[in-house]
Amino acid sequence: MIAANTNSTDCLISPAISPALIEGNAKIAAPLKIGILASGSGSNFEVIAEAIQQGQLNAKIPVLIYNNPEAKAVARAEKYGIPSILLNHRDCKSREELDTKIVKTFQEYDVEWVVMAGWMRIVTKVLLDAFPNKVINIHPSLLPSFPGIRAVEQALAAKVKITGCTVHIAHLEVDSGPILMQAAVPVLPDDTPETLHARIQVQEHKIMLGAIALIADRHPV
Repeated sequence: MIAANTNSTDCLISPAISPALIEGNAKIAAPLKIGILASGSGSNFEVIAEAIQQGQLNAKIPVLIYNNPEAKAVARAEKYGIPSILLNHRDCKSREELDTKIVKTFQEYDVEWVVMAGWMRIVTKVLLDAFPNKVINIHPSLLPSFPGIRAVEQALAAKVKITGCTVHIAHLEVDSGPILMQAAVPVLPDDTPETLHARIQVQEHKIMLGAIALIADRHPV
């Protein structure tokens, strides 16, 4: 009998992340200035911030924008001395109004790329046009499978044997756009949404760093 692989650290990532890419990335002269959008716990945000602090990513985070007053990402930003700004979507009359405020804030902080690290809002042309092909998103499925909300639950309902996560360039259609990196995660017979999501999140952290490292590696010095 073939045993299922339950090891979250031993999953297929494509394209493969070279250790030299991450470890040697900080030798490049000009750091990539990335603005972070987060709505919740901010675990992906902290992984990025920690990698930058440890000299593993040639990047800097001028500012974190969050839309949920109770977002735990704020405490993580304070830990790393990163400014955080609340732009509550409930105070805006439209998605475009929120994105206009986001663009203005990021421009004030001289942001070059935008990373949606658990950003639970649909973005509009306002943001995408201000940062053309420079907005990246992470999604807990192997896109184009299971776009939209509750991707983990969708995978379990479909009874697939493999799911995963994707980092991609954000386009106007939800969870669409060129794929930068993906990681495959096996679905186990006794998985719940919580257990499967936990294993997917381990891979999310890896490919988020990998994708940013690829972008920074190609960033002009």
